[in-house]
Amino acid sequence: MLKSFAPVADGHTKILVVGTMPGEASLKAGQYYAYKYNHFWPLISVLFNGGNPFNSYQQKLLILLKNSVGLWDSLKYCRRKGSLDKDIKAEMPNNFALLFKKYPSIKRIVFNGQAAQRFYKSHNPALPDYEYILMPSTSPANASKSFQEKLSLWRQALIINPSDKFGC
Repeated sequence: MLKSFAPVADGHTKILVVGTMPGEASLKAGQYYAYKYNHFWPLISVLFNGGNPFNSYQQKLLILLKNSVGLWDSLKYCRRKGSLDKDIKAEMPNNFALLFKKYPSIKRIVFNGQAAQRFYKSHNPALPDYEYILMPSTSPANASKSFQEKLSLWRQALIINPSDKFGC
């Protein structure tokens, strides 16, 4: 059985990016989105770090938290050969109800691809008062959109505007 990572969130997290399950490179490194061709961290670099490279994984996580963004995956455990979401079997979900109780400031759920959304919805009853946004996957397996197209969409989902209703 493969095991996902702990959530990255704190009391200021307003937006939670939900993936499916870390791929092989991420599991080996013990880091979210560690595969060098995944666009997640390059997108975050442009959005929150002036396009500058990160010095460490810890810096990546701190930049997210500083910008009220957290990370977690739909699944806690699964069986899978390789890294493709289509190969996931015998999945067990993460406990989102408990996470949302611990971090009530989370109000927007951003799914990193269709599989993340599908697994989340299949294992979680509809929870009120959350805004759900489906984003194109940052995985290199999703070549339907360019980096610039993904950047434009992810910017809209992750940047908090004064008009956003987060109950603050």
